[in-house]
Amino acid sequence: MSCAEASNPVPGNLFSPRAMHVFAAVTLAAILGGSSAPTPLYHLYQQSWQLAPVMLTVIFSVYALVLLATLLTLGSLSDYVGRRPILFAGLVLSVLSMALFALASSAEWLIAARAVQGLAAGILSSTLGATLLDTNPRTGPLVNSTTPLLGMSVGALGSSALVTYAPRPTELIYEVLLALFVILAVLVWRMPETALRKPGALASLRPQISVPRQARAALLCISPSNIANWSLGGFYLSLMPSLLRVATGLDSPFVGGGLVALLTLSGATGILIARHWQPNRILLAGTSTVAVGVAITLAGVERQEVALMLFGTFVAGLGFGTSFYAATRTIMPLALPNERAGLLAAFFLQSYLAFSLPVIILGWLIPVLGLVAATQIYGSIVIALALMSLVATLLMGRR
Repeated sequence: MSCAEASNPVPGNLFSPRAMHVFAAVTLAAILGGSSAPTPLYHLYQQSWQLAPVMLTVIFSVYALVLLATLLTLGSLSDYVGRRPILFAGLVLSVLSMALFALASSAEWLIAARAVQGLAAGILSSTLGATLLDTNPRTGPLVNSTTPLLGMSVGALGSSALVTYAPRPTELIYEVLLALFVILAVLVWRMPETALRKPGALASLRPQISVPRQARAALLCISPSNIANWSLGGFYLSLMPSLLRVATGLDSPFVGGGLVALLTLSGATGILIARHWQPNRILLAGTSTVAVGVAITLAGVERQEVALMLFGTFVAGLGFGTSFYAATRTIMPLALPNERAGLLAAFFLQSYLAFSLPVIILGWLIPVLGLVAATQIYGSIVIALALMSLVATLLMGRR
């Protein structure tokens, strides 16, 4: 069945496949925006409830771990039951997670909210990615790569603005997102279905994690960079606003959220700049830029200069986006069609573990070393990992 055949609106639908493409992009941005919205609030939660640094990282990381488990089990379910039912279920879960955030009165509430949010994001991200490819195979991959980063930028910056300048800082951003998800949940039933039902839904729930022999060397080459990349993202989304306050004395949620937004926005910019380059060139540029950017950021922390931290974040963000884009373009073409799902699962497993576990370890170290000293060690490891991939890429290019 062709995409055009699957995408023809059925009676009762008001919108075209093109509208479905826009809807999927907006929803993907909203979901990822919701994932970064709590970041500017973590310091407020920590002050109000006397939370230890490790608890902040656990609250952040439970989202990534649940999202990973969901991707591995439910990630392909929409191929069998249709896109719209899964999108609706994910949006309902998103509404529930925002309600839990808005009502939160303890760390346990936040952990529950983040777990539900991770479940929703896992269901939605894979289904929305498939929908974007269904409705426009030509632009779908680029939209899939840039929209999450743009959404996270808007989420972090919008949340920061509301926390800084609007009333009820721990509630309003979630109420705004809750209303948005309700609207999207209603609209999804006015969109055309792009995938027909077929047998095999239960079998699709079994995780398939494998790395084809022909892709192992390439995955090994990009792994240090990928781990560095996701570890960097995990740090920014969990602890960067706290670091800004401790290192510079600047207690502004707007600037803290702005640093997170700058990382993801420059990441999307990097993808747009490098999208026509060869994967090897993108990986070389991305790994070196991450290393330089993190080094500049650490220098800004040491010298207590916000401007230097901002510039370092911008440079690191360019590498953050291009390295991720290069990693997928390097390994995925090496898999046969029947091997891609297993390889992508292995890649996600590595990525989301790197997104969550290192910052939990860092949270345990902060009371012992202090946030600034622990960050210097963490950043140095990120730089070393990026440089390892840079050297490996250069060596593979000479073969």
